[in-house]
Amino acid sequence: MRMKKFYPMILPMILRLALTASMTIRPAIAAPSDEPSGTWLTEDGRARVRVERCGAKLEQVCGYIVWMKDPMDAKGRAALDVQNPDAAKRSRPVLGHQLILGLSLSPDQRFHGQIYNAENGKSYEITLWREAADGLQIRGCMMSILCATQTWTPTTDVAPGQLVGLTGDGNGPRADREWAQIIPAKPPKTTRAAR
Repeated sequence: MRMKKFYPMILPMILRLALTASMTIRPAIAAPSDEPSGTWLTEDGRARVRVERCGAKLEQVCGYIVWMKDPMDAKGRAALDVQNPDAAKRSRPVLGHQLILGLSLSPDQRFHGQIYNAENGKSYEITLWREAADGLQIRGCMMSILCATQTWTPTTDVAPGQLVGLTGDGNGPRADREWAQIIPAKPPKTTRAAR
C-alpha cells in the first residue's frame, strides 16, 4: 500500500532528472547550431569559402573557394595553383579549388584537419568551429606552436563572379580527386533470352 503512494511522487522526479541529463550530454555529431556548412567571407575579405559536408558518410567537412576579390593573375588570366606540390594540380584555377581537406569531428565538437594555401603550396593544421550564428572560427597552426585564429562571417548574397553551382557541376567548385563524391555504378540491365 505504501508503495502505491510513493510512485506518484517519485516518477516526476525521475523524469526531471532524465530530462536534465539528456540536455547536458552533447550529441556525437555537431548540433545544427554548430553546423559549419554555408558560404563564409574570410576575415581579410579576399575570398568566400563554401563549407559543406563530405566523405563517404558525409561525416567530414570540406571547403572550396567560390569567390575571390582578385581571381586574375598579373597578366589578366585566371590565377592558377602554380605552387601546388602535386604537378597535376598546377594548371587548375585557384577559384573553385578545394582548400579545406576533409576535417573530422573530434570529441571536443570541433573539426580538425588540414587547409591548403594556394599562395605557397603548403598545408596547415586547422581547427574549425562555431560559437555563434554570425561567425565561423578557424584556428591554424604551423608546427603546432605558431597559431592564429580568424573569424569568417556568413554570406547570403551572391557576389559578381561567385561560383553558385553544386560541387562538381560546371558552375561550381571542384573537389580534389580523393574527396569527389563517388556515384556507384548502376548494374547492367539484364535482358531475357528469347526462347
